[in-house]
Amino acid sequence: MTSSNSSSVTIRDFHPEDAVAVAAAHRAGREHLVLSAETLVWLNAQPSPEEHFRTFVAELDGRVVGAVRCGVVLGTTTTGVGYANGSVLPEYRRRGAATALLAAAERHLTGHGVTELHTWLDDEPASQVFATARGYRIGRTMQFAGRDLALPLPPAPVRPAGVEVRPAADWADDPYPVFLVEADAILDEPGSEVPMDALTYEDWLRNDWARPDRDAALSVVAVVDGRPAAFSMAQTDGVDRYWSAFTACRREFRGRGLSKLAKLESLRLAAAAGYRHAYTSNDTTNGPMLAINAWLGYERCAGERKGIKQLERSAEQEI
Repeated sequence: MTSSNSSSVTIRDFHPEDAVAVAAAHRAGREHLVLSAETLVWLNAQPSPEEHFRTFVAELDGRVVGAVRCGVVLGTTTTGVGYANGSVLPEYRRRGAATALLAAAERHLTGHGVTELHTWLDDEPASQVFATARGYRIGRTMQFAGRDLALPLPPAPVRPAGVEVRPAADWADDPYPVFLVEADAILDEPGSEVPMDALTYEDWLRNDWARPDRDAALSVVAVVDGRPAAFSMAQTDGVDRYWSAFTACRREFRGRGLSKLAKLESLRLAAAAGYRHAYTSNDTTNGPMLAINAWLGYERCAGERKGIKQLERSAEQEI
């Protein structure tokens, strides 16, 4: 991409040396978000011929003050859907950086056939005013919740006969049975605007299982008669923060408390490993998981709203 300037804002492609500053902008004012600089470097080094993943950074006064990560949504038969999620350091907002970043993402994605763009907004009036002024309609809500892992966890419920909980690392040589849990569970993920009905094993291996912040020792799989039936996947910052990436259960095994067992064990392992701050998120219509998180001791700490914009098709080449 050729550098561009708008009101002293420079927008350019991400470089590995930007990772620390971009991670800081992502987390500023959002302690519930867990994203390491190492993971940012990894994300931008991955080949993505179908996703067209790209990170743009914004510079102001010679400093990296924000970024947007964008790409085409994979894992669905619905075509033309993209995502763009960005952030700017609070002290540099209202100077055009967020507008320029979002415009760069829109130009990039329209060049790859995206006609509907999704973004997440902080659940606060200023963010929603910003988005609606730029053509986004405001949609569903997500809830973030956190808990102090130094506090006691609830006692484990009685485990049903034939059920065991094991670390996901046990499937390091062949994670396909774990993939099957996710591929089935996401078919009716609450609140999703796009049906995730075409997740491939190759994409899952590359984009989820292989993430450097994915901790297979802290991720837990609930097994029924030797078959993975549910899991709670964990990501960490490698220091003291733990993120519940996805907790899922195959539909045929629901109603047995398997997700609760897996998530409780994952938290127990995280606390034993020295992690002190745990965070999770859920669609606000996902009653079952909200109830599990309340039982686990999570308390709401923030929210997000989905923004959706229809983009016009463009013959413009990739910027």
